[in-house]
Amino acid sequence: MNPVASLPIALFLLLGVGTVSAERADRDKPMRIEADRLKYDDAKRYSLFEGKAALTKGTLVLRGARIEISEKADGYKHATIVGEPGSRAFFRQKREGVEEFFEGEAVRIEYDGRTDRIELSERAEVRRFRGVALVDSFVGQRIVYENLNDLLYIDGQRPGANAPQGRVRATISPPERTESRP
Repeated sequence: MNPVASLPIALFLLLGVGTVSAERADRDKPMRIEADRLKYDDAKRYSLFEGKAALTKGTLVLRGARIEISEKADGYKHATIVGEPGSRAFFRQKREGVEEFFEGEAVRIEYDGRTDRIELSERAEVRRFRGVALVDSFVGQRIVYENLNDLLYIDGQRPGANAPQGRVRATISPPERTESRP
């Protein structure tokens, strides 16, 4: 990840705009998955869900054409979600203690249950909603959403040595005012 492209967004979020913390209770919720087909290998602790696949874990929702899940030795799960050809996979999660949601789309989404981290790759976009109102949006080639550390990293650099430099785009609304002006 290009640290220069990520630094302004990471600092902005750390300096009091608000945390990016997901619902802590989601970690203890069961993972539920629906799809048209399932291939399960118990010996390898591997599952492949294909066809309109949807995963829910508390307030976390992940959707795509296919979801691969592997279980690590410590019991935590890792999921890879990809969209239909030409479209993107989707995620949505409620923030802790407020009526806000983060949602996003990318060609590929990775979810790490141990670190509570979501990585969106290729044509990535993340939006923050307060209730139903869109308040912030971020676009880049790669976005990493670290729930436990309250961080959002965005990288506009496209992979590959000969690819042109990409750009990060962000629309950030002012914080909600709690007092009325005179």
